[in-house]
Amino acid sequence: MGHDHAHDHTHGANKKVLLISFLIITTYMVVEAVGGFLTNSLALLADAGHMLSDSISLAIALLAFKLGEKVASRSKTFGYKRFEILAAVLNGVTLIVIAIFIFYEAIKRFANPPEVATTGMLIISSIGLAINVLVAWIMMRGADVEENLNMKGAYLHVISDMLGSIGAIAAALLMMFFGWGWADPLASVIVAILVLRSGYFVSKSALHVLMEGVPQNVDMDEVIQTIRNADGVLSVHDLHVWSITSGLNALSCHAVVDDKMTIAESEPVIRTIEHNLSHQNIHHVTIQLETPAHQHDDSILCQVKPKPAGDHHQH
Repeated sequence: MGHDHAHDHTHGANKKVLLISFLIITTYMVVEAVGGFLTNSLALLADAGHMLSDSISLAIALLAFKLGEKVASRSKTFGYKRFEILAAVLNGVTLIVIAIFIFYEAIKRFANPPEVATTGMLIISSIGLAINVLVAWIMMRGADVEENLNMKGAYLHVISDMLGSIGAIAAALLMMFFGWGWADPLASVIVAILVLRSGYFVSKSALHVLMEGVPQNVDMDEVIQTIRNADGVLSVHDLHVWSITSGLNALSCHAVVDDKMTIAESEPVIRTIEHNLSHQNIHHVTIQLETPAHQHDDSILCQVKPKPAGDHHQH
């Protein structure tokens, strides 16, 4: 079974798991939102908000898999691979907004706790916990939650959702037995902190990709050594390492070689570098070879300066 075949298999499995999880969670999110509204429980509404973020991230993961399969075109040479990152930013920002809204509501409720229908709240939050456990189990069994950033994100969402349901259950019990009205806004604040935290991390890592930052799983020093140590390479400059989408990293650089080297001789050098970099999580390599005479700048990172207006001379 070839690598691509295996990859397609996990890809298909991931998609199936995502679809099932998405349907279960979205259905339950609606139930929980309506339930929170009817029982007047902020903890349930907060958990529904958390589930909304789940449901969005699952939908994004599905769409990203779907769009990621669309081939590159002349107008989009990378296809739609970046979509996943744009969607992640949107998801992160949504989470932050939801969290702020919950904080705002909770503050009002601490001041004067309203009546909450605790029995209904307990039933709904218990079903919620059961559903989260079910979805987490389906994901553990059927999908690749370790490697794929998209799947991992969706899985972590479901896990933190469980905590939300546990919080709502605890709040319902505290109100039933001790009549502590503040337990409901307290549980919702705890959930809001979880929502805020995941929103922050999702946004941060997605913005890092949009800013063409060096991927987290790439060690720049090691990459520079690998290129420098290749036979025939004298030095390296204009180096860029970035990621197109999670799990697809690219590199471009200029490498200086002896001016006697022919194109035929240079190809094995490039192949070796590509091979070595593929073990360092770099999947797409572009190397421009130059002779020492051509080298205009020996700093490793690119020093491109924008041309002043009206300056038409070539550098």
